[in-house]
Amino acid sequence: MNTTTLLLFAAVALVAIATPGPTVLLALANGSRYGVRRSLPGMLGAVVSDFILVGAVALGLGALLAASEFWFSVLKWVGAVYLAWLGIRLLRSKGGLDLPADGAVSAEHGSRAIFMKSFLVAVTNPKGYLFCSALLPQFIDPAAAQVPQYLAIALVFTGMDFSIMLAYAFIGARAMRLLKASALRWVDRLCGGVLLGLAGSLAFYRRANT
Repeated sequence: MNTTTLLLFAAVALVAIATPGPTVLLALANGSRYGVRRSLPGMLGAVVSDFILVGAVALGLGALLAASEFWFSVLKWVGAVYLAWLGIRLLRSKGGLDLPADGAVSAEHGSRAIFMKSFLVAVTNPKGYLFCSALLPQFIDPAAAQVPQYLAIALVFTGMDFSIMLAYAFIGARAMRLLKASALRWVDRLCGGVLLGLAGSLAFYRRANT
């Protein structure tokens, strides 16, 4: 894989990543609720799922989802239900910095929980597998070693994804400092409403749409 091919992939991936999706919306919501530093585990969860996604495509699991109605439906409904649950939680949020008065952090708002939310949102989205299965092989030279090429793509993809999520988390954290709690409730409600919409679109998503 030459530099030109990698840059072309980066340009295409940037458009897909920058378009607000579930993990980006979670980064925005986490930034407004917890601040940037405590939002980092969520971004790392999404990055880990990115590596799994690229690895799955390299192993042909994306093609399996494209061929198997059963496994596609299982992953689709798990992802849709989880997105809907997160959306409802955000709609019910009170807004503002979500920390107890004594500074203690409950398990629900701890680093592990924040990590798992973003990880599960990304790893249970079948559209990501199908999209990458259609996109990534176009940038792979079949005559060259496959592993280094997929690794390079994974590093570029995850680096860009992390940077975009970090930017959204900063926006959320900045809003937390500038806006009142009532306004921040609307940030959570906006993210929650969009997540519910994405859950609905995922529930009605069909493989024929890819």
